[in-house]
Amino acid sequence: MRNAAAAAALLLVLLPWVLPLRAAAAGDGSCARSCGNLTVQYPFGFSAGCKIQLGCDQGGNGTAWLGAKRELGLVVSNVTARAVFLALLPDCSRRLNASVKQLFTDNYAPSPQNTLLVSSCNSAAARNNSCTIKPATYLNSSSHCFRGAKAENFSCVHPPLPPSGNRFLNRTEIGALGSECAGLVSAASLWETPAPSPALLLGVMELEWWMLGPCSCSSQANCTSFTTPTAAQGFRCECLEGFEGDGFVAGTGCRKAASGCNPSKYLAGDCGKKIQIALLVAGIVFGALVTGVTCAVYQLLKRRSESIRTKRSTKRLLSEASCPVPFYSYREIDRATDGFSDAKRLGTGAYGTVYAGRLSDGCLVAVKRIRPRDNAGLECVMNEVKLVSCVCHSNLVRLLGCCIEHGQQILVYEFMPNGTLAQHLQRERGPAAMPWTVRLRIAAETAKAIAYLHSEVDPPIYHRDIKSSNILLDGEYNSKVADFGLSRLGKAPLGESSSHISTAPQGTPGYVDPQYHQNFHLSDRSDVYSFGVVLVEVITAMKAVDLNRPPSEVNLAQLAVDRIGKGRVDDIVDPYLDPHRDAWTLSSIHKVAELAFRCLAFHSEMRPSMAEVADELDQVQRSGWAPSADDAAFMSKSSSICSSAASARGTDRSWGAARSRTERERAAANASAVQETAPKGAADSPVSVQERWFSDRSSPSSNSLLGNRSLH
Repeated sequence: MRNAAAAAALLLVLLPWVLPLRAAAAGDGSCARSCGNLTVQYPFGFSAGCKIQLGCDQGGNGTAWLGAKRELGLVVSNVTARAVFLALLPDCSRRLNASVKQLFTDNYAPSPQNTLLVSSCNSAAARNNSCTIKPATYLNSSSHCFRGAKAENFSCVHPPLPPSGNRFLNRTEIGALGSECAGLVSAASLWETPAPSPALLLGVMELEWWMLGPCSCSSQANCTSFTTPTAAQGFRCECLEGFEGDGFVAGTGCRKAASGCNPSKYLAGDCGKKIQIALLVAGIVFGALVTGVTCAVYQLLKRRSESIRTKRSTKRLLSEASCPVPFYSYREIDRATDGFSDAKRLGTGAYGTVYAGRLSDGCLVAVKRIRPRDNAGLECVMNEVKLVSCVCHSNLVRLLGCCIEHGQQILVYEFMPNGTLAQHLQRERGPAAMPWTVRLRIAAETAKAIAYLHSEVDPPIYHRDIKSSNILLDGEYNSKVADFGLSRLGKAPLGESSSHISTAPQGTPGYVDPQYHQNFHLSDRSDVYSFGVVLVEVITAMKAVDLNRPPSEVNLAQLAVDRIGKGRVDDIVDPYLDPHRDAWTLSSIHKVAELAFRCLAFHSEMRPSMAEVADELDQVQRSGWAPSADDAAFMSKSSSICSSAASARGTDRSWGAARSRTERERAAANASAVQETAPKGAADSPVSVQERWFSDRSSPSSNSLLGNRSLH
């Protein structure tokens, strides 16, 4: 019982689907309207229940033929509201008598527009029948029965026209022709067209069809009534303009055409093709619309998911920072940089672009916009925030805050109006070269900042990207070490030597510690090597890597080690420095060169620590100086910064007017000692004890923000 109920339920579900399938297969009642891909309308069909039955071959795309014998080759090529067209291809085996029986029935007969090509005619009258189409026209055909045949074996016969008013050929006349000629080879039909002259269709025979009886057409159809070849009454129906269907009351009648389509070719299905094309276009448009909406929703959900994931990652990483970091809104940063305008761009580095900006309180800032690289940009930002947020040194650039909104990673720093050390050494910020005393002070301040990271921070911080372009200069040319994106904490993992940590080498070519590059061991001495390259840049004003130099001198570190090791320091000294101008300049340059030589030792244990480097540079700086008009001229170009940054520099250690009298006296004594010990010829050097070139100098003159491009 349970199985029977289930079967009944399944039948009820499938019944609405099964019935239309059966109707489509059987047509109207018991008449099948389809044969393969061919579909016809009432009264035609392909089964015994149809009013006018056609033969059908379901193979391939389906083939329809006239009558019960497919062997006659009376293939149906088209059915219209008026006629049936046969594709009567040339065939020398087609018997004329057998074909005549199939061409004349109670529902169709040949029209008078047909001309027959017959063969093997005995009657001279049949062979000489007047005809506008000559047999030679057919003899050009590729059919095998014409090969080698003579024209006299074929006759073109146009049967006598029927009496006036009769629309069909006379069956008796055609039957009589069958006694004279053996074969029906082919035919031609004169097709009336709107053109000035009718078209002649070779290999085509036209049969007009009808339904017996008085008119029985739909109210939206025209009825054509006439007398059939058997003297019976016949009629045809054709839907009016704007309607479609077969037009017969016994058929589907006429219905309003959605597109004003009224097909005249049933089998060809012109109207159906238009509807199919319209449905296809609508389907394509709908599919494209659905696809577009789906993609838009997917992208929206993906961005939302990424935004949520980024916020979670940001909160997690910021929670690891021991000191709070101010947040700026993206709207405020966008307004401060004029929408990240190219006019505000200061420079572009490996990790992003730096813009000058002015906050709502009027303070000038440097905005570093990290280049999007999946999670790498966010990790770089968080690494810099964690490492720089709690360090405090007058020679480290101050991180003012960050912005992580709208998929952007942005860092905000104090603004450095005098650019980078590299720009001044390479004469990229004006024709005036930087004096030796300024270079030495910048080197000493930079060494103190790096030593602070190595020795006074727990755990220590290894910068990993010390280079002249990461040494920024404020309004009074004080050094500010920047860019901690590659920095790492010096605390070694458990089980690893405390003297180093293992990590993949990163940094800038020409500055990377060769031993670190070789064995992946990062230590504080790796920064010492990079700083040694900076010292050589300070002395030589050469680039760390320059392909324009000879092959053996492309790498500045190798060049410096070779020249300094051979005692030929003067070969690489920047000519502008004029080391022989006085004893202190010459002595201090050589001492700095020797210190750089030790920093560039291949084995890290042979290099001094940054604390030792800072002490030695401080001693060289304190030993004396040689003020000149060049120093004062160079310093006069310094720029002002915002008030907040200026007040923060109150703790800076400078050699300015705040210097104590005891320090000045000690420096004067050192300068006198240098004069006394100087070689002959150097005693006349203009070494005097007087206030430095920046003494009594107040707030420097203001320069335009974009005229002093700084951060890279």
